[in-house]
Amino acid sequence: MITSPIWLPATLMAGGMQAWRTAVQRRVSHSLSLNAAGLVRYLYGLPFAIMLLGGYWLVNPAPLPALGPLFLLFCIGGGLAQIVATNLLILAFGYRNFVVGTAYSKTEAVQGALLSFLLMGERLSPLACGGIGCGVVGVMLLSTGGRRMGAMDFVRALGQPAALCGIASGFFFALTAIGIRRATQQVDTGDAVLAALIVLVVTVALQTLMQGGWLLARESGEMRRVFATWRVSGQVGMLSALGSACWFTGFATAPVALVRIVGQIEVAFTMGFAHFYLKEQMQRSEAIGLLLVVSGVVLALAGSL
Repeated sequence: MITSPIWLPATLMAGGMQAWRTAVQRRVSHSLSLNAAGLVRYLYGLPFAIMLLGGYWLVNPAPLPALGPLFLLFCIGGGLAQIVATNLLILAFGYRNFVVGTAYSKTEAVQGALLSFLLMGERLSPLACGGIGCGVVGVMLLSTGGRRMGAMDFVRALGQPAALCGIASGFFFALTAIGIRRATQQVDTGDAVLAALIVLVVTVALQTLMQGGWLLARESGEMRRVFATWRVSGQVGMLSALGSACWFTGFATAPVALVRIVGQIEVAFTMGFAHFYLKEQMQRSEAIGLLLVVSGVVLALAGSL
């Protein structure tokens, strides 16, 4: 159930911020290990998340709300799922280009719709379901990377490492969304933005401890590189905090599947960054896929009205 219209602008902003952050993070990943590249978004994002919560509280002062008994559990679960999803996405980038890696992960819209129905009983209108199907066809076209592929070629491609990592990434991103939505429901307040920001600060702090602890225990030498790249990593952290604040607000005010479907607009931003920022060429099939993704978003929006 949609509880506030703020979910739509928040989701659109989240898509733009995430595409920008992922593009910058991909450059960081060239000089850091897999876990170190994942850590920078949490370690450098935590100060910005705290500033967002503090700034919002100063503008809208109110007593801190009570937290439900499962609040911390949902934050840990959602945070851990996001760490795994991010690592899988970075792995996918290593096999194919930036757009293709992101395209496979966008199957999270379908996976999110199924999981949110099974775990939370959330339902979508037939038009929104049509938007999911349209978006899936679009991301599958994007996943070809501009190459001509027959039906059997496409089936075989789904077994490639990039596809497996991307699809698995989408699954864990879907679990992240469900965990975060349930965490916001454990915050006893009618202010969805405040609930989202509280969950953001707690989750990012836990993620910093979890992935930072792993890095110190298993790759202690990488920690020095994490701090050495503070200029670029700081940008990743800022964009991650801003994007997550928007995502969490969307999850707090609308069904997970609807937020993720509309969030597919990130693919459009991703292609823009890939073309202009990373200098990757856009193929004809990728342009058609993009149009299908955007059409899927439009159908999902129409179905939610």
